[in-house]
Amino acid sequence: MLKIGLTGGIGTGKSSVTEAFQSLGATVINADLLGHEAYLPGTVGFDEVVAEFGSEIVSSVGEIDRTKLGPIVFSDSSKMDRLNEIMHPLIRDLIEKRLGTLESAHTKVAVVEAAILIEAGWKSVFDEIWVVVADREEVINRLGDRNGLSRDEAVKRIDSQMSDNERIEHGDVVVENTGSVENLQARVRSLWVKRISG
Repeated sequence: MLKIGLTGGIGTGKSSVTEAFQSLGATVINADLLGHEAYLPGTVGFDEVVAEFGSEIVSSVGEIDRTKLGPIVFSDSSKMDRLNEIMHPLIRDLIEKRLGTLESAHTKVAVVEAAILIEAGWKSVFDEIWVVVADREEVINRLGDRNGLSRDEAVKRIDSQMSDNERIEHGDVVVENTGSVENLQARVRSLWVKRISG
């Protein structure tokens, strides 16, 4: 089974690329969704995060309330680092288990979409790393349209992440997302034929 790690900055179009992958027959795993699973009540992640950040982050229904956890970790990089120290190994474990299940089911191509794949040190899990990049101005506009962020907020969010150039250094394939969604899908199809089905 070919294991592809798909990464890229906020607003670069990772979801559009995973949709293209799915249409070509790949099975897609979203690391963000696994991240939610990793701290559901009753998990090690839940217990460790609550022990670290306090019971006030638990909602009235007994789950971790991200709207309460978010401001704590986003305002203090040492707290964000601590959250990542807890969560990254747990999410990696879930990714590897899911990939193992897919391999047992004779899946041909599995794609894991993970924004923090490189930062979290997960490269060794995959056979190939594909990096999605987009023009900075396009990303700023997308974040305005999609997330309702002001230009300043969008720039802050982009600049708080690893740069495209740094990601490209770790990548095997670069997917440039410029122009229409149709262009992007055609680009992914072409790369798929070149690297996978061809």
